[in-house]
Amino acid sequence: MTDLDLYEEYAIAELLCDQLLENIFSYCNLRDLRNCSLVCKSWYKVLSDENNDIWRLHCMKKLPEEVTKSDLLSTVNTYKSKLRAFFHAWNPHDCSRNVYVKPNGFTLHRNPVAQSTDACRGKIGFSYGRHAWEVIWEGPLGTVAVVGISTKEAPLQCQGYVGLLGSDEQSWGWNLVDNHLLHKGDTQGHYPLLNNCPKYQMGERIRVILDCEDNTLSFERNYEFLGVAFRGLPKKKLYPTVSAVYGNTEVSMVYLGPPMDG
Repeated sequence: MTDLDLYEEYAIAELLCDQLLENIFSYCNLRDLRNCSLVCKSWYKVLSDENNDIWRLHCMKKLPEEVTKSDLLSTVNTYKSKLRAFFHAWNPHDCSRNVYVKPNGFTLHRNPVAQSTDACRGKIGFSYGRHAWEVIWEGPLGTVAVVGISTKEAPLQCQGYVGLLGSDEQSWGWNLVDNHLLHKGDTQGHYPLLNNCPKYQMGERIRVILDCEDNTLSFERNYEFLGVAFRGLPKKKLYPTVSAVYGNTEVSMVYLGPPMDG
């Protein structure tokens, strides 16, 4: 038997072993899969393939079919990243009473309630690392539509039509209607600092970038970096948040993971 024959036999055996592991892992829950990835290099290698049948089957179990067939998750390209986005989506238990999260799990709906501003936070907050997510306003903005972050202490509902996100020391936001930054209840200046900056158009994807190492919050629109919006963020757990005033408007959020620039 030649060296080439031995190499081919080894490669076939390794492939069969990987397929067997995939089959076994497909019966494990997500918590067990995380533990399995720490056992050895071969198990880690199988589980690090984010597009294999393990992650595909978990996607089929967790994600509604309407989401997997829509363009909503077009910027997360692997099965595992789609699952990750699902577990980071809007929290139906951490929102105004005038807001509900739709069955797809990624889109909130604000009910048509007069003289109320309503907010919703994501399921998972961040206190370390670098994180990016996209926000898509899929309905009219109204007079105030704010995208940003907040701590758990920030309020999620108030009377009137105001910039709720950014109304206190626990939240930071960008009002897409007038291109102003909001924090501590005050306007923190015009944003972005571009001449004749275009207004947000319904359906555009706003990318939010939270850097917990540099304590900054930045935004991108149409893949154009708009600059740092806030500096000196506190060492607290910060959650993706939006606040809205327009009745029946809908806002989707898709977690992307670390920013593409590293």
